[in-house]
Amino acid sequence: MTVIGFSFTKMLVDKTGPVKGKVSINNNVGIRNVEETKLNINTAKKALKLDFEFSSTYDPNIGKIILEGEVIYLVDKDKTDDILKNWKKNKKLEQEVMNAVLNYVLSKCNVQALILSKDMNLPPPIPLPKITPPKEGK
Repeated sequence: MTVIGFSFTKMLVDKTGPVKGKVSINNNVGIRNVEETKLNINTAKKALKLDFEFSSTYDPNIGKIILEGEVIYLVDKDKTDDILKNWKKNKKLEQEVMNAVLNYVLSKCNVQALILSKDMNLPPPIPLPKITPPKEGK
């Protein structure tokens, strides 16, 4: 099982006020829909299209970033029906699929959100590495 496709379908950045004082950022990612999609490759596998939404919300209310898109995930034919039935019934995916898809989505969305936050003069939605000076005497 592998991610074979990724695309953004929506990018929204809304800056509602100036950045002042302490800002906290809440990042969230979720799967909104799962459905089978047709691909003309590899007859031993089927493809699932998973719609996702990634958001970064700034508190106090100074802005938000919302990214939506889709991931194409290749699965064994015998697992496809179980995955789709479980999604329709419980809106849940098996842990292996969820981990693979969300890690892939986060790797793409964190980079895009970082670029968009820079363009809009918002604080970065992910912590950036910092160098701290060594303490005296060490």
